[in-house]
Amino acid sequence: MKVIDSHIAHHKHVQALYEELLKDVPGVRIHTQPQNGRYDSNYWLCAATLDPQVHIVGQENAYKEVVKTAVGGAAGVIHQVDSATTDCQPNENVEALRMFMLSKKIEARPTWKPMHKQPVYADAPVYTNGVEEELFKVGFCLPAGPYVTDDDVRYIVGCIKEL
Repeated sequence: MKVIDSHIAHHKHVQALYEELLKDVPGVRIHTQPQNGRYDSNYWLCAATLDPQVHIVGQENAYKEVVKTAVGGAAGVIHQVDSATTDCQPNENVEALRMFMLSKKIEARPTWKPMHKQPVYADAPVYTNGVEEELFKVGFCLPAGPYVTDDDVRYIVGCIKEL
């Protein structure tokens, strides 16, 4: 707990830098907190959305390769997969962005799959309006940990701008 204040300050700084550097990038929208003074996000995740109309180089190859290992789920629960696609997954352009970033040694991740779509909760009752599935299709998370530097953020944004 001794470092929590500095970690939160760092996350807020990284978030602000992403916001500034990505503000003019078409189709990329960084999630921000409402400006009504009632919230003070710690920005532990730097979440963004990618407009479905934005074409990413290589998106025609998204989901062509089957994941051959176990895939993580809620609370560390894993399950085997035998298909490259599921009934709830990020859009092809988001997956292409993730794959491109990985080729640049950057770990960009999809947002969390909605709980009711994870195998461990397959038989649980669900009350939903579809917003969570739509956000999962377009959402992704950018690196924002305590060791992410300003230069790292500039490199990450530069890679996004390449697309």
